[in-house]
Amino acid sequence: MIELFPEGFEEVDTAGGLELAAYTNAGGEERVWQVFGPGRAEDIEPGWTDAWQRFHRPVRIGPLWIGPPWEESPADALRVVVDPGQAFGTGAHPTTQLCLSFLLGEARGSVLDLGCGSGVLAIAAAKLGFGPVIAVDLDPAAVQAAKENAAANGVDVDVRLLDAFSERLPEAALALANIALRQAEELAPRVPARRLVSSGYLVAEEPDLGGWARLERRSLEGWAADLYERL
Repeated sequence: MIELFPEGFEEVDTAGGLELAAYTNAGGEERVWQVFGPGRAEDIEPGWTDAWQRFHRPVRIGPLWIGPPWEESPADALRVVVDPGQAFGTGAHPTTQLCLSFLLGEARGSVLDLGCGSGVLAIAAAKLGFGPVIAVDLDPAAVQAAKENAAANGVDVDVRLLDAFSERLPEAALALANIALRQAEELAPRVPARRLVSSGYLVAEEPDLGGWARLERRSLEGWAADLYERL
């Protein structure tokens, strides 16, 4: 589902198990059927494009408060406001929280956010004093959302439309890659950084990142994140 609908989908507990639902069109419905087999499709009522707001809730990671603009933050928090728009990422997902927990312990320096989505990791890095911060994504909607979120937070983030799998990547002391496992394994050898935080996969999955030595693994709600150092 993450690969099919990186912009987001719902997880709903039911009496028979877990239901996964995505707002999509006929093309998305066909992709679901090809991967999972027959499913259930329902027409949705007008106004669904605003309904997603109720699913986005703020989170607190150390000094960081990360949430949407319609929520209030505590007075003692370092406020990171992220309006996801049509891009993935508000900070609530366990993989984002894990990346941020690693980020808090890293020496301040340059950061490269790979597959930045809404820009939450890059913006948090800038808020914490890292710099320069570069964020890249191949989705124009994500790049636009990240630029707008960086401006709203008053931080300097260099957001670029870039295909990290084929184009040259900017150098940085620390790279962040909150992406799917297969993408992380393909991308890791190309990352020009000394240290790498990788996430976006389950605890049961073990990344095989060529050229990197794993220093630490952390987990949250069945998801994992790993800290690597270049060999």
